[in-house]
Amino acid sequence: MAVTGAALQALVRNPLADPYLLGLSGGAGVGAVLAIALRLGGPWAVPAAAFVGALVAIGLVYRLALVAGAGVDPRVLLLAGVVVSAFGGAILGAIFSLSSAAELRNSMMWLLGGFDAASWRVLGVFMAYATLPLAYLYYTNRPLDLLSLGEEPAQFLGTDVERLKRRLFVTASLLTAACVAVSGIIGFVGLVIPHAVRMVLGHTHRVLVPAAFLLGGTLLTVADVAARTAFAPRQLPVGVVTALVGVPAFALLLRRWAK
Repeated sequence: MAVTGAALQALVRNPLADPYLLGLSGGAGVGAVLAIALRLGGPWAVPAAAFVGALVAIGLVYRLALVAGAGVDPRVLLLAGVVVSAFGGAILGAIFSLSSAAELRNSMMWLLGGFDAASWRVLGVFMAYATLPLAYLYYTNRPLDLLSLGEEPAQFLGTDVERLKRRLFVTASLLTAACVAVSGIIGFVGLVIPHAVRMVLGHTHRVLVPAAFLLGGTLLTVADVAARTAFAPRQLPVGVVTALVGVPAFALLLRRWAK
C-alpha cells in the first residue's frame, strides 16, 4: 500500500493521494466481499474479484473527475475518490446486511484490517499477484520522477504519458487488490509512508519505492503488535491503529498543502 501510494502521488501530482482516499481500497473491498457472498471465496478468486472492484472504482473516480472539465484537476480527483469510497462503504453495508453467507458475517473484523488469516499459503498468493506490479513500479522509477513534474514536462522529455498513466492505474489496482484480499482495508499507510520517506531520503522513486515497501511493512508490524497487546486479551483491528496514526498525519498534510 505504501508503494501504491507513492506511485499514485506521482501520477495525480497530489500529496494527499493514496489507495484509501482515491477509493481503490473501498472498491477492492467490495469486490472481495462480493466474491465471498457469492461463495466464490478462495485464495485465488478473492484477489481477482478485488482487482476487478479496484479497477471499477478507479474508473469511476476518473470519470467523475472528468465531469468537472476537459482536464483532470488533482483536487477534483481526490474529491471524486472520497465520493467513490463512501459509495463503496454503503455497498459493503448493504451486502453485509442482506447476505446470509456465514463466512461474510464473520469477516467484518477482517475487513477492518488485520493479519489473523496470515499463513505461508496466503503469502504465496499475495506474492503471485504483487511481485510483477512491484517490479514494474521499481523499474519505471525514472518515468515516475518525470511524471511527478507534470504531464507536459514528462511528455517533452520522452515519456508516453497516456500509456504510462493507464499502466499505473492497472498496477495500482492490482497491488491494492492483493493487499485488501489478504489483510482487509488498512488505511493511511499509502499516505503517510511515502511522505516520511521523502523527508529523509528525497523524492527519487528509485529510492522511494523500495524504502516505502520496507518502512510500510515495518509500520504494519508495529501496528499489529500494538493491536494485539494494547487491550489484551481483546484485539483491535490493525486498520484502527493505522487510522489513529494516519488521521492526524493527514490533517497536518492537508494544512500544509492548503498553504
